[in-house]
Amino acid sequence: MSRSDFSSIAWVESPLQLLGAAEWGHAHGRKVPIAGRLTAQMSATADELIARGAPFGECAPYLGIPWQLLATHRHWLVGDGFSGQFRLAASVLRPRSITFLDDGANAVAYADALIGYAPYARPGVTERGLTTRIAPIARERVLARARRGGVDMFTAFELGASRVERLDDIGVRSNRHSFAFTRATARPLQLQTSRVVLGSARVVDGRMPQATYLRWVAAEASVAAFTYLPHRREPEAQIAAVAALPGVRLHRAGVPVEMLLAGTQQPLDVVSLASSALTTLSLVLAPSGSRIQERRMRGESVEVVA
Repeated sequence: MSRSDFSSIAWVESPLQLLGAAEWGHAHGRKVPIAGRLTAQMSATADELIARGAPFGECAPYLGIPWQLLATHRHWLVGDGFSGQFRLAASVLRPRSITFLDDGANAVAYADALIGYAPYARPGVTERGLTTRIAPIARERVLARARRGGVDMFTAFELGASRVERLDDIGVRSNRHSFAFTRATARPLQLQTSRVVLGSARVVDGRMPQATYLRWVAAEASVAAFTYLPHRREPEAQIAAVAALPGVRLHRAGVPVEMLLAGTQQPLDVVSLASSALTTLSLVLAPSGSRIQERRMRGESVEVVA
């Protein structure tokens, strides 16, 4: 029996994961019901994807683990393989097959965890309690399914030939996509400027002082005016401080930048601190001739990454 014969459910908790489910359904010609966690931008993203004809079945919002939905579907499309909730659900329910969607650049880290190149733990996070204890069980459940041909990764990220080979050795298939559905259904977009700066959650995540972040944004604005797209987790106070800077044109999208910028009518000059969006947008904007640049903060200075 092929995986296409299994009833599927997409268990997602971020807009990018939800977009991945739409891309998977489009690529496989299948309608996928959604169990979507109630986080920032999820409702707006789901509504917009449905309006664009995303191949979604029933969409059920949830908090915690959607036990009943998972128990009644044998094929799970999972947005976050490192999640403690996924580890618990996979250990208890034992799905017949699993497709791992993108959770930002963690797609690469998760592949390394399955291969054994790295611990089965979210990079940069100290884990404790039940999450840590069930990690080996969850990993073995996934690997057992892989040995039976029941695990694959559906990703926009380049895993590298050696990593793909090692995944294949343990039975995990990897399939890349280039946001075909997102590009085909994009809505026309005309921004105030062709220069775009992507907002970041580094401040709210404790990875950068707000004063340093604002100095960086101000420095970008001193070069040329730009359209600022806030990160979905940026606090309102930070967004207001950015919008008050000379040369900044605030644009609230309410959906992932991949969905918004796919509809551009002109080449864009996109600037961002380190982010998985740099990879995803390189695929989405490839036909437009846009330029995408990464900035890295080195103390008070900025480094441009080609």
